[in-house]
Amino acid sequence: MTTTSLVRAELARLTATPLARLAFIALMVVPLLYGGAYLWANRDPYAKLDQVPAAIVDQDAGATLDGDHVDYGKDVTKEAIDGADFKWTKTTAADARSGVRNGTYDFVVTIPHDFSESLVSAQSDDPKRAKLVMTTADTNSYLASTIAEQAGKTMRTAVAERVGKQAAKTLLVGLADVRDSLGDAVDGAGKLASGATTAASGAATLADGTGRLSSGAEQLADGTAALPSQTAALDQGAQQVASGAATLSSGLQDAKQQTASLPAQAAKLAYGAQQVAGGNQQIADLVDGANEDAGKVQPVDAQALIAELQANLPEGVELSKEQQDGIKQAVAGANALGAQTKATLADAQAKVDKLNAASQQVSAGAAQLSAEAPKLSSGISSAADGASQLATGSSQVASGTSQLAAAAPTLSSGAASLASGAASADQGAKSLASGLTSLRDGSSELAAKLDEGRTKIPASDASQREDQASVISDPVKVGTDDVASASNYGAGLAPFFISLAAWIGMYALFLILKPISKRAITAVRKPLQVVLGGWLTPVLLGLVQMVALFFIVRFALDLHVVHAGATIGIMVLASATFAAIIMALNVLLGSVGQFLGLVLMLVQLVTAGGTFPWQTLPGPLAALHFALPMTYSVDAIRQTMYGGNLGTAWSDAGVLACWLLGALLVAFVVTARQTRSRTLRDLRPSLIG
Repeated sequence: MTTTSLVRAELARLTATPLARLAFIALMVVPLLYGGAYLWANRDPYAKLDQVPAAIVDQDAGATLDGDHVDYGKDVTKEAIDGADFKWTKTTAADARSGVRNGTYDFVVTIPHDFSESLVSAQSDDPKRAKLVMTTADTNSYLASTIAEQAGKTMRTAVAERVGKQAAKTLLVGLADVRDSLGDAVDGAGKLASGATTAASGAATLADGTGRLSSGAEQLADGTAALPSQTAALDQGAQQVASGAATLSSGLQDAKQQTASLPAQAAKLAYGAQQVAGGNQQIADLVDGANEDAGKVQPVDAQALIAELQANLPEGVELSKEQQDGIKQAVAGANALGAQTKATLADAQAKVDKLNAASQQVSAGAAQLSAEAPKLSSGISSAADGASQLATGSSQVASGTSQLAAAAPTLSSGAASLASGAASADQGAKSLASGLTSLRDGSSELAAKLDEGRTKIPASDASQREDQASVISDPVKVGTDDVASASNYGAGLAPFFISLAAWIGMYALFLILKPISKRAITAVRKPLQVVLGGWLTPVLLGLVQMVALFFIVRFALDLHVVHAGATIGIMVLASATFAAIIMALNVLLGSVGQFLGLVLMLVQLVTAGGTFPWQTLPGPLAALHFALPMTYSVDAIRQTMYGGNLGTAWSDAGVLACWLLGALLVAFVVTARQTRSRTLRDLRPSLIG
C-alpha cells in the first residue's frame, strides 16, 4: 500500500455510510462554526455601544459667570444625548438607581447640583473641583462598568476642554486689553516726557531770571543801606539852616530897626554872612551827595517784572492774581518811597541852592555893606524881607528832610526784604528746575519700560485668540501612526480564534480518523509511508477547513486581510502542524494522547497571548508562551493579516515547521518500532478506533 492509497482508504472509510458521512460533515464544520460564530459575535462591538442602555441625571442648579447664568450640567446632558454614544435616557436619581439594580441601565452618570458652581469657582478665592458621579453594577456586565469609566473620562475631558477654552479666552482678551492700555500708557508717558522737557527748559530760564532779580535786589539793598544815615545828616544840616535863617531874619529885623548902628556892625555882619555862606555850601554838598545816591535807585516796572516771571514759569503754571497784586503793591511802595525821596531831595537842593545863592549875596552884600555902610541902610529893608523868605524856605527844607529821614529806613527795609524774597525765589526756581529734570528723565524711562512690557505681550485678533484658547484648553492631540493595524475588534481577535479553530478542527477530526493504519503497519512495514498516510488525510481536510474559514473571515465577516495568500499559507501550515502534534500524541499514547491534546489546547488558550499581552501572564505561563506552537501561529497570522513584518511571519512559520517535523519524527519512531515488534499495549483496542 502506498501513501496515496492509505489516504483514499481512510477517506472512503469516513464516507462509507450515511451516518459516517453525517459525522464527518459535522466534525468538518465544527472549526468553521467555532471561529466564524465567535468572530461574528465580536466583529465590532464598539460600533454597537449606542445600544447599551445608560441613564443621565442632571441635578445641576447652574451658576453665575461674569454676570451671566451658566448651566454646564444642561450642556453636558444635551451633548451626551445628541452624541448618541450610548442609549442615553434622562431620568431622575431614584429611577436611575433602581434601573441599575434591576438591569434597565448598565450604568448611570449623575451631575451634582453644584457642578456649574464648582466649575466657575476657579475664578474665585475658593476654587473647587467639579464631580461627575458614575453608578455601575458589575452584575449587569463587568465590561459595561469598564466602558462607563471610559465614558466618564470622555465627558470629563470634554467639560474640561470647554471650561478651559472659556477661561483661556477670557485671559487672552484681558491680555489684549492690557496690551492696548499699555499702548495708551506709552503715549501718555511720551507726552509727559515731552512736557517735562519743556517744563525743565522753562524752569531753567526761570531760575536764570530769578538769579538776575536776586542780584539786582541785592544791589538795591546795598544802595539804600546808607540812605538813613545820609538823610539824617541832611536833616541835621537843614535844621541848622533853618535855625540860621531864623537868626538872620531876626537880625535883619533888628538891623532894619537899628540902622543907625549899621556901620559899626557891618564888619560883624560880613563875618556872619561868610559863616552862613560856608554852612550853606556844606548843606549843598550834602544834598548833592544825597541826590547822586538817590539817582542810582531806578524805579522798578512791576508789570514787566510780572511778565518776566510769568514767561519763565513752566507751561500751564501761572502767577495767581493775589501773587501779582502782592508784587505790584510791594514794587509800588518801593517806587513811591524812591520817588518821594527824589522829589524831596530835588526840592531841598533847589531851596539849598537858592539859600546858597542868597547867602552868597548876603556875604557879598555884607562885604559891600562893610565897605559902603552908608548905602546899606537903604537895602536893609530888602534884606530883612529876603531873610524872612529864607527863614520860611529853610523851615520847609527842614520839614522835607525830616520826612525824608523818616521814610529812608522804610525804603531800606523794603529793599532788604525784596532782596531776601528774590533770593528765596531764586532757590525755589533752581529746585523746580532740578525736580523737572528728574521728572523728565523718569518719564522717559517710564515710557521706555512701558513700551518694552507692551511688546512682550503678543498682539492678536479675535480669531487668533480663539485658536490660542483652543490650544491652551486642549494642548495635546494623540495622533496615530499605525505600522500595522486591525480593521476592528473582530479582526483583532481573528488570529487567535483562527489558530484555536485549527486546533479544535484537528482535535475533532481525530475523533473519527485513525492516526495510523494498523493493517498497513502489519502488511507494508514501511513506517514513513504509514505516518505520511495517516498525517496527509487530516492535512487535506484541514486545508479545506482553513480555506473555508478564510473565506468566512474575509468575505462573510468582511475583515480586512493585507496579505491574503500568506495568511492562507500560515493557516494551512498551522493546521498541518496541529494535525502532526495530535497524531503524534495519539500514536505515542493512544486515547490518553487524545485527551492530552485537549489539555494542550486549554494550556495554549491562556498562553498564546491572543487576547491580552503575554507580558501580563504569570511567570510559569509566560515561559510556556514561547514553548507552545499556537503562540507562533497567532503571531504569524497577525503579521500577514495586518500587514506587519513578513520576516517575523517567516520566523514563526519556521518554528511551526520545526514542531511539524518534530511531531512527525515522534510518530515515525513509534511506528517504526511497531513494524518490528508488537506489545500487548499495541494490540489493545483504541477508544477512537
